[in-house]
Amino acid sequence: MAEENHRVALTYDASDEYRPEPPPAPEIPAWKDGSIRIGIHTSIAGDIAQALDMAAGLGANALQIFSSSPRMWDRGTSRVSEADAERFRTRRKELALGPLVIHSNYLINLASPNPVLRARSVQAFHQEIVRALALGADYLVLHPGSALGADRASAIAAVVQGLKQAARGLKLGDLRILIENTAGQGSCLGSNFGELKEIIDGCPELPLGVCIDTAHLFASGFDIRTEAGLEATLQEIERTIGLDRVAVVHMNDSKTALGSRVDRHEHIGKGKIGIDAFRRILSHPLLAHCAFILETPIDKPGDDKRNVAALWRLTGRVVRATGTGMKPRPKKKAATGRAGAARRPKRSRGK
Repeated sequence: MAEENHRVALTYDASDEYRPEPPPAPEIPAWKDGSIRIGIHTSIAGDIAQALDMAAGLGANALQIFSSSPRMWDRGTSRVSEADAERFRTRRKELALGPLVIHSNYLINLASPNPVLRARSVQAFHQEIVRALALGADYLVLHPGSALGADRASAIAAVVQGLKQAARGLKLGDLRILIENTAGQGSCLGSNFGELKEIIDGCPELPLGVCIDTAHLFASGFDIRTEAGLEATLQEIERTIGLDRVAVVHMNDSKTALGSRVDRHEHIGKGKIGIDAFRRILSHPLLAHCAFILETPIDKPGDDKRNVAALWRLTGRVVRATGTGMKPRPKKKAATGRAGAARRPKRSRGK
């Protein structure tokens, strides 16, 4: 008997086809809820994660830190360990702090005509980006640098090239680099918005923005003390770089006069700018998208808490601090002679 052929008819069911799960929608950070964000620069001494609790204890809901010593060149790579970075990111999420702003090392000068200093600066800023990515920072602030005798066009071109070199090989993701305006002391770049615009326009492939410092604005000649002066300043920013590129405002009163070109920060309402100017800045609709970060001095215990509280009061809110705050920064010692005693000023003859 011949063997029967058994044929199976296959039917196609589209539901059987494998379809990979769509990637999850990006999580929106808790701090991006449209509320006003007031922060302060806190210390990373001892344990970097303690800076988060310190900011929260001062009544801030945002913060700025250094990711390493701000006045020393990195030894090696100075990377943040993955364990410390994970602990930092987790604790920040628990406290709902944001944005996190990291301020770059003060020694970095991408505009320098000195090839050794410039190469060192590029490497140091590369490491700043690496640490900022590890910590999950939102913004990395950089001073544009000093021309040190070179012409400004060459210095700006050096900054542009340095930024590209420092970011090479890195995926910046949500991290945004903010170029800060300066007081214009010496040959420093960035006291006018045209120079900041040139730097930004020279790096279209990088996520660049601007950080505005109120004390620097005032010292460079922008009279933000009055309502008319603030409006004129904001219109100048809009005309040149665009206010949408301003993400952070450093809130500092000024010890020096309008147009002094000298960068000296003062407590809110205690300097030449005055309290009313800060009230207008905090409530201005064109700055509603910005985070306001204090860089005020700590001359005596509690200064940091008082400055945070002062900004909150200007918004109509009272936020009570629960922490102890930071210690006052040590004052520079007077110069000493060979015997170690402080040198006394010379007396004029006949007096």
